[in-house]
Amino acid sequence: MKLSTKRRALIVNGTLGVLLLGGAGIAYSSLGAAASPAGAETAVRTVTVSRGTVVASVSASGTVESSRARALGFGSGGTVEKIYVEPGEKVAEGQVLARLDDTAARESLDAAAAALDSADDDTSTAAGYAQYIEARNTYREARRAVDGTVIKAPFAGTVVTVNGTVGGSSGSSGPSGTSGGTGNSGGSGGAESSGGSGGSGGSGGTAGGFIELADTGKLKIVGTFTESDVTRLKVGQTASITFDALTGVTATGKVTQIQPTAATSGNVVQYPVTISFTEVPEEIRLGQTATVKVVVERAEDVLAVASTVISTAGGQSTVTVLRDGRQAAVPVELGVKGDELTEVTSGLGEGEQVVRPAVTTGTTQQGGGFPGLGGGGGRGGLVGPGTGGGGR
Repeated sequence: MKLSTKRRALIVNGTLGVLLLGGAGIAYSSLGAAASPAGAETAVRTVTVSRGTVVASVSASGTVESSRARALGFGSGGTVEKIYVEPGEKVAEGQVLARLDDTAARESLDAAAAALDSADDDTSTAAGYAQYIEARNTYREARRAVDGTVIKAPFAGTVVTVNGTVGGSSGSSGPSGTSGGTGNSGGSGGAESSGGSGGSGGSGGTAGGFIELADTGKLKIVGTFTESDVTRLKVGQTASITFDALTGVTATGKVTQIQPTAATSGNVVQYPVTISFTEVPEEIRLGQTATVKVVVERAEDVLAVASTVISTAGGQSTVTVLRDGRQAAVPVELGVKGDELTEVTSGLGEGEQVVRPAVTTGTTQQGGGFPGLGGGGGRGGLVGPGTGGGGR
């Protein structure tokens, strides 16, 4: 009996489908067997115990400031007659920076000098002596008023800000309204009179000073360290300094002050610590953001391994050593725990191979479905070319 053409095609297609499914099953079994005999394959990596330098450090960030800065103001009231400097200008110690119209102040000084000369003629009586003392004090006050009409640089430095203009009053300030600089003692400085031999505060200057002066050759950074880190800090420890805006530029410094009281922000307790520069690269500018790393412990020419290969539990530290092809856990005693390396004081010898943590290099096939057919999970339906596999 002859089969119809349509029925013959169905039989051929069915046979081919069975063969394809059988071949796919064999391939899948082969791949699965190759991928999962013992789960993931691990590679043994080791590091050699060697001698080196172990360095432990703590870090903080801050901005570059001058260790020697002043907010300078006039010691007298009056009209600004002359400003001799501009921001960014370098000045010498004792250089005149600005001056007031001193006409009235000098007239008062002349009158006080004459009164003092007259009172000095008769000091033999109590009344005469009292008159002399009063005239002397008036003269001294007038002298300070004249001296206060001039601002002089108390030290060599760079003019940071000029908060005033010619024709303005001695108390005029610029729009910035900056605050006073810090003094050598670390306290905050207000406007400082620096005219002549040093006038009284009088009406001179604003809170930020008429002129702000800083010594850019003496810089510092005040970083805030956590309470756990600050316990490891001591005055005199060395520090390395890097700058956010200056790639490759580094500087050195040392800890010069540790504040005894904390500054708490967002329930985080931190302590301000001053790091003074021991060298100042030319590229550094005031206000730049920097990171300081202070060395708190250092051990040289000691046996050391990478900190990542050490395991500690119950107060006992161990490492895994590769000896004669076998891995063995060995207890060790540790010294300085550095940023990358840790000193080993006993338990290991130089040249020994310590096993690094295992790294997985293969994975086990998970779930069902034929590879490459898009089916996953449950029983897969028959998948045709270009269609997505769907399980029931």
